[in-house]
Amino acid sequence: MTDHQRIHPVAADVEAPPPATRSLVTPRSFRSEKGDPGPPRVPLQHSVAAMPPPLQPPKRSSCLCKCLCWTITVLILLLIIVGATAGILYLVFQPKLPKYSVENLRVSDLTLNFDLSLSARFNVRITSDNPNKKIGIHYEKGSHLSVWYKNTNLCQGSIPRFYQGHQSRKVLDVALTGQNQYGRTLLDAMQEEQQTGRIPLDLKIDVPVRIELGKLKLKKVRVRGTCKLIVDNLSTNSVISIKASTCNFGLKL
Repeated sequence: MTDHQRIHPVAADVEAPPPATRSLVTPRSFRSEKGDPGPPRVPLQHSVAAMPPPLQPPKRSSCLCKCLCWTITVLILLLIIVGATAGILYLVFQPKLPKYSVENLRVSDLTLNFDLSLSARFNVRITSDNPNKKIGIHYEKGSHLSVWYKNTNLCQGSIPRFYQGHQSRKVLDVALTGQNQYGRTLLDAMQEEQQTGRIPLDLKIDVPVRIELGKLKLKKVRVRGTCKLIVDNLSTNSVISIKASTCNFGLKL
């Protein structure tokens, strides 16, 4: 009987190294076989944070500053132009204020009424002198003249419209009338000062005029001033002597 061959299992060599396996990690993977870190990988599920846009200054304030600068520049230029024009006109025409003086004063009426009011009527002769060589003066409607005694209005009136040419003199006779309710008090005070021969009176003048420069008429201005007088008496229909007279006038736009 033949002996059956026995098949004995061959024991695996535990000492043999395992077969080489191909690495599934590519060179571009997160980590190489040698452990060297590769370039960082951005997870797909995370989005990259966007950088905020740079802050820009508000345009409104910039436009406002530009408008303000332009406005100031235009105003400065206008002031320079106006000043230069005024300077040229002054050098060409050399304007001077007209001169006024009181030549004569006469009292037509100064009586005490039954109601103790005082009625007054004065006639004033005024001389207007225009010293300008190239400037004419148009006296317009709306003038006002008045005679005052110690802050009390005695009478008032106006002058007519007229034109005064270059370097000319004009004599005006103006009638002034008025009535004051404190007649007794006023009359007693004036009679008392008449004994001293020095009665103070103020002639106030307010006249609208237009200045004429060649053929150019300027806008209307007002000549305002006061003539301070000292007279010796206020007797009706008598010669009144003006002992002192001081007049000051100016233009008001």
